[in-house]
Amino acid sequence: MTQLSGRVALVTGGSRGIGAAIAQRLAHDGATVALTYTSAAMKAQAVADKIEAEGGRALVIRADNGDPDEAVGAVEQTVRVLGGIDILVNNAGVFTGGPLDQITLTELDRILAVDVRAVFLASQAAARHMTEGGRIITIGSALTERVPADGMTVYAMCKAALTGLTRGLARDLGPRGITATVVHGGLIDTDMNPADGPAAGLLTGVTALGRYGTAADIAATVSHLAGDGGRYITGTAITVDGGFAA
Repeated sequence: MTQLSGRVALVTGGSRGIGAAIAQRLAHDGATVALTYTSAAMKAQAVADKIEAEGGRALVIRADNGDPDEAVGAVEQTVRVLGGIDILVNNAGVFTGGPLDQITLTELDRILAVDVRAVFLASQAAARHMTEGGRIITIGSALTERVPADGMTVYAMCKAALTGLTRGLARDLGPRGITATVVHGGLIDTDMNPADGPAAGLLTGVTALGRYGTAADIAATVSHLAGDGGRYITGTAITVDGGFAA
């Protein structure tokens, strides 16, 4: 499959979980892929090595999305080294949860910086380099549609902000032929939220399908949006959650 042949993609937070699956899927579909990491250098390099072992090309970039200069710098490095950017996947994120009255200002500032501000800054930077057919795809959360328990207020707020950002980007960039979408994932089996974790039994029952999804499920949707199938999809959210929000 080479539907993305000749295109350059940047996946933030691509060292593990959903980000790694997206980077590998886009490379499998023909894209040259840059991926960022904050601290897991060996994991990021392992993703790149796997891509290159399968005949693709990958660039590993260390970038902390909490730092505005590094969030923008990852885009600029992608353009400088790989010759441009056609697809930006805003995947990097952090989770802050717990009782509402115990969330500190430091925690609030960190999640806003990584989960919202960095997405805006990276999208703004990428848009400067994109031409017609460019794609900005952001990974959100089904918690924007349904919050099934307490302790998730701040995270749900940040992910909900991405829907508004995506709609605005679609209007600003539509005249240039660039699309913007957000993919809201539900219960996805990752190291951060394993399908055999302590809360899995309770959470699985919330979904219509009665099971967790996989990172590959999210990656498949991202690949569709990045390719020809996504050329008329913009300014909207696509939910991949097994009926979590049904």
